[in-house]
Amino acid sequence: MSRNSPRAETAYQALRQAIIEQALLPGAKLPEDQIGSHFGMSRTLVRATLARLQAEGLVDARPKRTATVAQPSLEEAKAVFEARRALEREAVALVVRRWRPEYGAALEGHVREEDAAKARGDERVSIRLAGEFHIKLAAMSGNPVIERYLGELVSRCSLILALYGRPHSSECAVNEHSAIIEALRRRDAAGAVALMDEHVGSVERRALLADAPAAESELGTVLTRYAEAIEARGSAIPLPAGKRRQTP
Repeated sequence: MSRNSPRAETAYQALRQAIIEQALLPGAKLPEDQIGSHFGMSRTLVRATLARLQAEGLVDARPKRTATVAQPSLEEAKAVFEARRALEREAVALVVRRWRPEYGAALEGHVREEDAAKARGDERVSIRLAGEFHIKLAAMSGNPVIERYLGELVSRCSLILALYGRPHSSECAVNEHSAIIEALRRRDAAGAVALMDEHVGSVERRALLADAPAAESELGTVLTRYAEAIEARGSAIPLPAGKRRQTP
């Protein structure tokens, strides 16, 4: 089986989403045997899955040590935001240049999802959707390199928020995203770039305030919740027998 086997893909998606939504916090241990048992995977597949996450800056997997959710230093955190601001500016400028009416509808639909998560009080989903807005925007730039690297930086910012930041403000994210869409609709490149700079700056300021994160969740419980959600969307195979009845 290759690393892209269905079970490995389910494990990758579940771990990645749990990290981005801060259900697994920086420093949380990711034992190979527990992950392998949970998803019915070989150690080789588990290591390949962790390597994918490490390449995205989400996991620290060193030889002869248990892998952990990455813990970026404050210096790394500042560098991540510096790079993100530069890419966000270019992405916005490219989207304005290549703007299509359907882009506005897609982005507004996403903002409605953010608003619904806010109304439900679903903080973790709100965090993920806030980041995915920027990934959708990067995809509209038409530049696959920007899309790839901005996606990685946005995910790493979620880690930084979990490690150093204060609680996510879903209301600010929704309002700021809506303002960016309006500037894009007007084909106002300078205005859209300025709004994006202000928005990312506010995320950075929130991220680099050293509040203590919430207590770490138990790995098996988190993996069950995320894997079953992925399975329910029809994008993964069922979990092995014995794993499906665990509940948070």
